Amino acid sequence: MSDGQLSAPGYDMIFGFDLVLRQFADLNGSMAYGWVPEGVDITVPDASRVYDYALGGVHNFAVDREFWHRAEAAFPEAGLVARTNRAFLGRAVRWLADSGVRQFLDIGSGIPTLGNVHEVAQEANPAARVMYVDIDPIAVQQSRSLLSGNPYARVIEGDLRDPEAILYHPDVLQLLDFAEPVAVLTVAVLHFVPDSADPAGIMKRLGDAMVSGSYLVVSHLGPEVTAEGRERQERARKLYERTPTPVVIRDAEELTALIGSDFEIVPPGVVGAADWHPDPDEADDPPQPTALVAVARKR
Repeated sequence: MSDGQLSAPGYDMIFGFDLVLRQFADLNGSMAYGWVPEGVDITVPDASRVYDYALGGVHNFAVDREFWHRAEAAFPEAGLVARTNRAFLGRAVRWLADSGVRQFLDIGSGIPTLGNVHEVAQEANPAARVMYVDIDPIAVQQSRSLLSGNPYARVIEGDLRDPEAILYHPDVLQLLDFAEPVAVLTVAVLHFVPDSADPAGIMKRLGDAMVSGSYLVVSHLGPEVTAEGRERQERARKLYERTPTPVVIRDAEELTALIGSDFEIVPPGVVGAADWHPDPDEADDPPQPTALVAVARKR
């Protein structure tokens, strides 16, 4: 049975969705049942599901896996970029939690995998509050299932390009207090926002809702250092042009401009993901192809 073929009668209103029971192949090629929200198109690759597969997840389909293999063939460093980006997220959340931040808004959170924001934050502070936001119904559904029974973590469906719909969503306002510092995370999502959508304006609107002492956490695909690396990266970027979510490569200066002057970038500044407060056993590793990252504090 192929991906997307109905495998059982549909069931209505499971977890608030009109759902259809479909089959999908897991990483080992065996068949497993999975709930897919009605209306999700599994015939085209989805950035959230592709990233899930890159990180070893199972909530993806043949089209996502095939796309990732083509991207990795074009740009063999892609897997390392994904892993170092995810590791940065965990270190940044730990750093923020150790700095006293207890509220997190993770926009573009993706499909749950190991080292989720609420797990890291609540290990440091069990009362830490985490709101996840993603545009992908599968990511939202899987997050909702994972968060069941956790009173301090929730998820909503939302789009970074409409920040007010996120900031004023009833669930967000119920969980987070914007009169207190909040860490807003936009990790591995801004490179899907084209210049025509005014990413700097989007970030400014988010920042305007945050009080002094709040933080932005960002990661973004940046240009590779070598000419050969940039050629490989460009081949992968062109593959994404054929998907609903083309990728924009931006350099450190452009990322700094997106963060804006209302925020002060904390040391070590805009750096490669592997170079942001690396774990002691990784501090002496050679430079790696990676995303650009930064953590910035609201002035």
